[in-house]
Amino acid sequence: MELLGSGRSADVYAIDEGRVLRRYRSGIDTRREIAVMAYVGARGYPVPEVYPGDGPVTDLVMARLSGPTMFRAMIEGTITAEEAGHTLARLLLRLHRIPARVSADPGDRVLHLDLHPENVMLTPRGPMVIDWCNAREGPPGLDCAMSALILAQVAVDGESALAPAARAGLVALLDGLGAAMDFTGALDRAGALRAADRGVNEREKGLIDQAVALVRELR
Repeated sequence: MELLGSGRSADVYAIDEGRVLRRYRSGIDTRREIAVMAYVGARGYPVPEVYPGDGPVTDLVMARLSGPTMFRAMIEGTITAEEAGHTLARLLLRLHRIPARVSADPGDRVLHLDLHPENVMLTPRGPMVIDWCNAREGPPGLDCAMSALILAQVAVDGESALAPAARAGLVALLDGLGAAMDFTGALDRAGALRAADRGVNEREKGLIDQAVALVRELR
């Protein structure tokens, strides 16, 4: 199979013209991720179609998408940081209209918990959300806070050339989320989850407190 790309935790291979295989290097069981993607996809949310497979549980077979990531489109100048931020806000609000899959709490929703420009593909059919391995159920404000925090971590990184664009995107995200953004407990909880994420390196973890402070400042 042709290797199409590699991320922090997984490699993506072409199976044929219509399907790709996402394989986790860390041994993550993909069955819950597949169930979540199938659930939100059946309710009209823009995710790649997933296919049953007979391979290891670390494999996820899904539809092959065409188009750049939102991050790549920002780098190439085909969309602005402000457009990206508002698109992320719309995707979060749309996701949080879907009832929880398993939770009995009426306030819970499906949460992506890693929705940022590298996890959105800009396809001819519109934005499609990928990489659902962190998904869980809970209060939607936590999901909003996590996306804001991820952008803020880049915005406060003095060594990143992307810091100004990340700040502009963050401002647009917060504007688009409006009252859905939780600046109280959810933001602190998002910081704790980010600090405990094994996919986040030590330097990034060191920016979390500054990032939380920036989100609060921009409210």
